[in-house]
Parts: sequence; C-alpha cells; structure tokens
Amino acid sequence: MNPITSEIWQKITRFCAYQERCHFDVKIKLRELGATVEVQDEILVKLIAENYLNEERFARSFARGKSRIKSWGKNKITAELKQRGISQTVINLALAEIEQEYRENFEKTATKIFEQTTEKNVLKKRKKCCDYLLRRGYESDLVYEFITKLEKGN
Repeated sequence: MNPITSEIWQKITRFCAYQERCHFDVKIKLRELGATVEVQDEILVKLIAENYLNEERFARSFARGKSRIKSWGKNKITAELKQRGISQTVINLALAEIEQEYRENFEKTATKIFEQTTEKNVLKKRKKCCDYLLRRGYESDLVYEFITKLEKGN
C-alpha cells in the first residue's frame, strides 16, 4: 500500500470500528477522503475480509437500535435499509430479530401518544395519533386496530 492508501485505510478502519457501517456509508466516506474508484474497491474488499464490514450485522444492529431507541416501525426501518442498498433477504433477517419486542414497543408508543394527545374531538384525536404512528413507520392495520382498541378502553 502506498502512503496515501495507508492513511485512508487507517481512517476508514477507525470509522468502521466506531460503529457498525454498511457498504454505502463506507463508499461515501471513502469518496470524502479522496480515494479513487480502484482504491475504494481494494479497501472495501479488505474491510470485508477483515470483518470490519458485514451487511447482515449492520442491518440487525440498525433494526434493533431504531426499534428500541427511536421507536421506528418496520416500514420505516425497511425503507431506510433499502435506501442504503441492503438486500431484502438481509432486511427480513433483521426484522425477524426485532419481532419479539416489536409489538411491545409499538403498544407502548401508541399508548403514550394517545394519552398525550389533548384533542377533545374523538375523530381529530384518532387522526393525529394514527398519522403520528404511520409516520413512525408502523403498519396501518396494526395502527388502526390498536387505536380503536385504545378508544374503546377510554
């Protein structure tokens, strides 16, 4: 490796070691660092070989984090992963991993937003709650079913 490539290698390994990254993020970072296409390809291959980069590991970590911390739904997680060039097979594996706690997180988020919405008109309150949950990426059938259940309970 020449000195410039060696310097880029050090920076990119630190970048990958800091948190899980996908190929898309690494390519952007390599472009920012001024790496040529050939150098980018060489570094990507080496990162994968040395296990700095792993798309499946990234997708699982991403899905867990967004579900737990940001309370994102499956639709939003899927869209974000697709935007980063992750394959549907890997996305399905990541979503399967969060399946167990997904419903619990959804119900907690939905209940919280329903209780915090101060709208007096029942239809407007339902719309505000449903819109919020749909923007978070939750599935529409899940949202409407649970909001109806919450309305009957209150």
